[in-house]
Amino acid sequence: MMIIMNIGSIRRESNPMTAIPSVLITGASTGIGATYAERFARRGHDLVLVARDEALMESLAARLRQENGVTIDIIRADLTQPAELATVETRLRDDARIGVLVNNAGTAIGGSFIEQSTDEVARLVALNTTALLRLASAIAPRLAKAGEGAIVNIGSVVGLAPEFGMTVYGATKAFVLFLSQGLSLELEPKGVYVQAVLPATTRTEIWERAGADINTLSNVMEVGDLVDAALVGFDRREPVTIPPLPDAGQWDALQASRQAMLPNFGNAHPAERYRTVA
Repeated sequence: MMIIMNIGSIRRESNPMTAIPSVLITGASTGIGATYAERFARRGHDLVLVARDEALMESLAARLRQENGVTIDIIRADLTQPAELATVETRLRDDARIGVLVNNAGTAIGGSFIEQSTDEVARLVALNTTALLRLASAIAPRLAKAGEGAIVNIGSVVGLAPEFGMTVYGATKAFVLFLSQGLSLELEPKGVYVQAVLPATTRTEIWERAGADINTLSNVMEVGDLVDAALVGFDRREPVTIPPLPDAGQWDALQASRQAMLPNFGNAHPAERYRTVA
């Protein structure tokens, strides 16, 4: 069945992958990444888990092997370190069994922009954008050549909302969304599915690392609910999945409004409203 994907909509017909590829998941020791590992293992996928905490991954892997009979490899890597990132890139390029990449690793920091140190901000950008980009770049050519596979990038609704006051974090997640949409347009005709998942507040350890108490926040989604919803979008082949959004028509309207502006970006002269009055 041919699926014609329009980046303006988040509703799609189901077209699950016919093969059972291995899945490489970053940030796989806890939270969203660990839950993705559980869900894909239940579906019979072999896994490659990537994170900094090897002990937590070993514990998770042992349980999932026993429960599901799948093969699980572990790569201990800090994706902000070029040499360790390169190890994961090499695995993605060379291991033809890996057909799905879940780009989940990410971090956040507390405080306002002027309170955050330059080094902290640089590390945030390196993990949330550069590492994600390099891993997608490592696997995409091989998937395109094979004519199948998937890249799942975990973004955030914060990337749509500068009003939330998480300026740098939100900017990195806006990058994730734009990159995912662009890759979807490029790679879908080659048989490669790209999904951006945009969680809202979800009960993960990222809040503690940012210095926030998750128990003081309202409308917190449980991580299992988030990943299960994201996988519904995955099976439907949605290019953008926003689990907390009740009305998909709101996203469609936002995309339609943006796309309506596109023809006006090609004018050779400034708009009348910017012309100097003599």
